[in-house]
Amino acid sequence: MTTIAEPSRTTGTAFALRRLYFVRFAFAIVWVLVMFTTAKEITPVAATLLVLYPLFDVGAAVVDAKASRGTQSPTLLYVNMAVSLAAAVGVGIASTSGIPSVLRVWGAWAIVSGLVQLIVAVPRRKMGGQWPMILSGGISVLAGTSFVATAGADDPALTNAIGYAVPGGIFFLISALRLGRTAEKR
Repeated sequence: MTTIAEPSRTTGTAFALRRLYFVRFAFAIVWVLVMFTTAKEITPVAATLLVLYPLFDVGAAVVDAKASRGTQSPTLLYVNMAVSLAAAVGVGIASTSGIPSVLRVWGAWAIVSGLVQLIVAVPRRKMGGQWPMILSGGISVLAGTSFVATAGADDPALTNAIGYAVPGGIFFLISALRLGRTAEKR
């Protein structure tokens, strides 16, 4: 009789998160490249892109919650979904008021979602590939604080907020690669 061992829940979660992290990396890089072409002012295209980023985060949190259900409670991911959805609506409304308003909403979202990312990643350390997520969450909190602070500058710009997506994407890529190594070892 031959038996085939099923992958553990942790391994299954690691594989799902690895795929998700690759997609998040690709989305972030494409979004940044497109967004930088419209960064000087808030046009309808820029406003749409600014709303799209937190909406994508909602979708990613849904996928993450589904993948993680067997290994941990998805409660914080539900919080992240709600916060990102509120951020999308808030950025949409703020985009009609100008760059300072967008930076304030974007910054608040970065702070809260960064805290959630940090808190979710800490217990996942044993799965592997989570140190970049822990760092990313902490950096997100700092960056969000910076966005809120620079909203009051004489000539606030979206470029820093746009550039914020680059390290986030890179951290997702590093986590995806590390999760692949972890899954192969098991």
